[in-house]
Amino acid sequence: MDKLVEHLTRGVAQRTSRRSFLARLGQTLVGAIAIPLLPVDRVASRAHAAEKAAAANNDTGCEYWKYCAIDGFLCSCCGGASHDCPPGATPSPTSWVGTCHNPNDGRDYIVSYRDCCGKAPCGKCFCANTEGEMPVYRVPLNSDLVWCFGAPTMVYHCSTAEIVAVK
Repeated sequence: MDKLVEHLTRGVAQRTSRRSFLARLGQTLVGAIAIPLLPVDRVASRAHAAEKAAAANNDTGCEYWKYCAIDGFLCSCCGGASHDCPPGATPSPTSWVGTCHNPNDGRDYIVSYRDCCGKAPCGKCFCANTEGEMPVYRVPLNSDLVWCFGAPTMVYHCSTAEIVAVK
C-alpha cells in the first residue's frame, strides 16, 4: 500500500507544479463561493413558509403556537374553542403551564393548559406536545396526568390553552 501511494504521489509531483496546484485550488474555492449565487427555485421555500405560518395560526392543529406543551384532545375540535370548554364539559380548577413562542409577534407567552371534564373523551385532534415537560415529581409542569382534580367528575373530555402572561 505504501509503495502504491508513493508511486501515485511521485507521478502527480512530476506532472504538476506548485503554481498549477495553487491555481486549481484557487479556482475551486472561487467556484465553491459562487454556488450560493446561482439561481434557484425559491418559490417552493416561500410556499412552505406560508404553510408553516398558516399552521401556526390554526387552532385546530397541533402546530398552533399556543399548543407547544398541550397533551390531549383539542377542545377547538370538540365543540369548544382553544380557551373554552365545549357545552356540557366543566373546566378543571387545576392546570399545567408551558411557555410558548408566538411567531407572529416574536414574544414568549406563559400558557395555562386546563382539562375539560364531565363528558366522554372527545377523540378528535389528539396532540402530545411535550415542550418543557418535566417528570411527575414536578407536577405543575407535567401534562401526562388527568388534570380533573377538583372537578365534579374525573372523566376527561378535552384540553384548552389560555394565555396567562407575557414572559
